[in-house]
Amino acid sequence: MKSQSPDGAFDFSTRVVIVTGPTPLGLLGVPTGPQRVSWKVESSTAGTRQLAYEIESAVDLDFNHQPTSSGEIESSLSIGVDVPGLALKSRETRHVRVRIRTQLGWTEWSPPLRLEAGLGSPSDWSAVAVGVPSQELGPSPLLRHEFSLRDAPARARLYVTSLGLNDVEINGQRASDTLLAPGWTPYHKRLLVATYDVTGLLTEGPNAIGATLSDGWYRGTLGWEGKSAFYGEELALLAQLELDHYDGTSERIVTGTHWRGSFGSVRASGIYHGSDIDLRAHPAGWSTPGFDDTGWDAAHEVPLDRAILEPQTAPPVRRVADFPMTPLDLPQGAVFDAGQNVSGWVRLVVDGREGQTVTVRHAEVLELDGSLHTRSLRKARATDTYILAADGIQALEPAFTFHGFRFADVVSQARVVSATAIAISSDLPIRGDLETAEPALNQLHANVRWSQRDNFVSVPTDCPQRDERLGWTGDAQAFAATANTLFDSQSFWLSWLRDLELEQAPDGGVASVVPNVLSNESFRVNGEGRDLFGRAGWADAASIVPWSVYESYGDLAPLRQQLISMRRWVDHLDARRGKAPLLPTQFQFGDWLDPDAPSEEPWASKVDSDFVANAFFSRVARIQSWTEHLVGDPLLADHYAAMADMIASAAWSKWGERATTTQTGCALALEFGIAPPEDRHRVGAALAENVRTNRGRISTGFLGTPLVLHALSSAGHIDEAYLMLLCREAPSWLYQVDRGATTVWERWDALRPDGSIHPGNMANHEDAQMLSFNHYAYGSVVDWLYRTVAGLAPDPGAPGYRRIRVAPRPAASVPWARASIETRLGAASIDWSLVSGGALEITLRIPFGAEAVLDLPLTSRSTVSTDLVLEHGTHHIRVTEPAVSGT
Repeated sequence: MKSQSPDGAFDFSTRVVIVTGPTPLGLLGVPTGPQRVSWKVESSTAGTRQLAYEIESAVDLDFNHQPTSSGEIESSLSIGVDVPGLALKSRETRHVRVRIRTQLGWTEWSPPLRLEAGLGSPSDWSAVAVGVPSQELGPSPLLRHEFSLRDAPARARLYVTSLGLNDVEINGQRASDTLLAPGWTPYHKRLLVATYDVTGLLTEGPNAIGATLSDGWYRGTLGWEGKSAFYGEELALLAQLELDHYDGTSERIVTGTHWRGSFGSVRASGIYHGSDIDLRAHPAGWSTPGFDDTGWDAAHEVPLDRAILEPQTAPPVRRVADFPMTPLDLPQGAVFDAGQNVSGWVRLVVDGREGQTVTVRHAEVLELDGSLHTRSLRKARATDTYILAADGIQALEPAFTFHGFRFADVVSQARVVSATAIAISSDLPIRGDLETAEPALNQLHANVRWSQRDNFVSVPTDCPQRDERLGWTGDAQAFAATANTLFDSQSFWLSWLRDLELEQAPDGGVASVVPNVLSNESFRVNGEGRDLFGRAGWADAASIVPWSVYESYGDLAPLRQQLISMRRWVDHLDARRGKAPLLPTQFQFGDWLDPDAPSEEPWASKVDSDFVANAFFSRVARIQSWTEHLVGDPLLADHYAAMADMIASAAWSKWGERATTTQTGCALALEFGIAPPEDRHRVGAALAENVRTNRGRISTGFLGTPLVLHALSSAGHIDEAYLMLLCREAPSWLYQVDRGATTVWERWDALRPDGSIHPGNMANHEDAQMLSFNHYAYGSVVDWLYRTVAGLAPDPGAPGYRRIRVAPRPAASVPWARASIETRLGAASIDWSLVSGGALEITLRIPFGAEAVLDLPLTSRSTVSTDLVLEHGTHHIRVTEPAVSGT
């Protein structure tokens, strides 16, 4: 039934679709309490605008049972809108729909969005956590229980979490396709609960539920110091299966000491080390009814604080791609190549006999002689082993582990039929896509996308292969803007930022890795351990990441959630300087891995670390001022703005001249507003001269790289920006591409021009080594590709692409580009090319609810075929005699 406006008009051409709710998980098991939704509008009628909206919620799909309505709200807002009167209780299900009013009247209601809450209170749990005695790096415990149902249920929900990793089966089938559940959080402060719809797995009569547990991040080895059992020594399962029957009755099947436990085929498993599987030890049918478990032990209760339980709100880890592997003709034996560096494992199909063994080792690159390069794994074994239990063709996959690899060495007594690389990642939807006339840039874009996938495995890690894989805050803040463009990362960041705040020190200091498993002895310089809390560019993730999420998605949720954490961090910095105008000198990571720094001392960058620290201090104080204006205290907004101004002025007075001799110093001065307006032209010119002198070779590390091209283009030096972007000499982005990289490297010259592998030696520990071929920090350049090469960017004045800055900058060497971004409002896209005669032709798509402000590459002779501010719809734009870089 169509909805009607008071004047009787209908907007037949406009359709509303709710695109996000509290989580992107199918909206099952969402947190209790108030709810928010976003919607997009599809309209073929030019000039229509949302003037008002109405949101309804109800228990039933017909919106007749317990309906609530916002009434007509005059607003153009459609991102992160509160659902009035809807505060979900545990297990409660509600349906939500939206309609809007335009100049033509009311639209029809959107298709309804179903929200079902998880368990929101400790009192909702009658299950207790249980386990059986087991040892770290020992066999994986199995837990099981049988029960009988008088009929198949109308609805069944499994609420489950664990100390350690879990994999749950019901009647011999996996309860979900998630991997490495419940992910990695500071388990002693926050433990995530998954909600699974398992209605279709249960039958009338006997049923069985079982779970396999593993050390994972909870009890397994973490960090290069080799610590284990960081969070606890006992593995445990907490599971509550709630059944609703057709006659209106319900029942619960819960973990308790009536469950039984034993061990199976997984003889050892670890995140770093891989898994050892003896298929002969598999108890066939153990998760099906009728299995004889009389020889199993009774489970015992394991203490678990239910107050730390929270519903999972970010997408879980899943399989995201498969790559058939090609055998290489090498004297070393059976080496297989996936053609792509991934996080995951090898799925082997072998033809063998009972008792035969198969061993799979993993590596990112090969040595010059064709053998696996394993030195960079450090103490990570990265090996999976199998003992076959039967004759014939069979598939082999490891359990509770993942590896960062492209190549695998297989030593097998059985014949290998096939090998497939299974790629895993937190299952974030792809958001951005880009293609240009330069194939190397397209490969770079693919490399960066894969580095994000490979390192977004529950937390934003630095690398997926060695004995590290930690949530380094510096890498996260450097890459956040690009991550938000490439994938829909909002829920991922919101979850991780919760942990960042939980790990924050009492004085507001922020850890260098989140979850934090490092001690002050983890990192040593000149024989002394260094405090890893509050390091510039790393701890600043507390402010920069939530602001980046807000800018990209236009949702105030990250700022509201993190306001106190952000404020505590800036106040911590303010307290550190005391009555002095600037921060005191302390150890800093600096512009980490500046290519001109000593190879063994990547923290010893060219740019003064004190300048870097105070530049970031000014930046986060400025962000805090903006945040206070939006969601905090306006009086504090003025306080932090004055602080940012004062720090910037003092830093510029002390270090300005020295800073402008380096690329990172110039970039920080320009992009963080450290240089006063009267000096910006001079600083931009100095940066451009530096780039020309170096023939485009980059000389920035982790902190300067995300900023340097933005600094060049904002200062008007597009030619130098392209010179740097397209440079093929080391160090540069395309140097890596030309050497066959499929992900982004940690060191600019991880593979040297002669083909040898960088030794990666470090001076902070004896025999320390640091080399990865899968780090995303330098991939932050992709944000500039979208904003400047393609020309799509969210305007700071209207975040979330409500206002789109369209500013392509064509080059003679890049005569066309196309890009699209799935904003909260809908798809925004651009397709431009330089055509014969030298004109620039652009096809631009603007989603409903957005407007585009054109910032075109004009010369004094240019003409433009359209207005410079455009509303939603598809527009064709022609610019005669445009400015073109390199001509």
